[in-house]
Amino acid sequence: MVALVLTVVELLRQLMERQAIRRVEQGDPSDEQVEEIGTTLMLLDQRMKELCDQHGVRPEDLDLDLGPLGTLLPRD
Repeated sequence: MVALVLTVVELLRQLMERQAIRRVEQGDPSDEQVEEIGTTLMLLDQRMKELCDQHGVRPEDLDLDLGPLGTLLPRD
């Protein structure tokens, strides 16, 4: 059950990261906002790694195989 919750959280974290990158590339946020976004995304990534370690889940275990659709989590 924990792995499923962490999978959903990781999916949302990756989607937020991609949206933030798009916004930065479009030049929407100020330099200060870009700095805050970067810091927040780094902290979220670090916290996800800590949660995986705490619950004995490997990050690769979070990527679900959806058959012909491929995997759930986008590849970097």
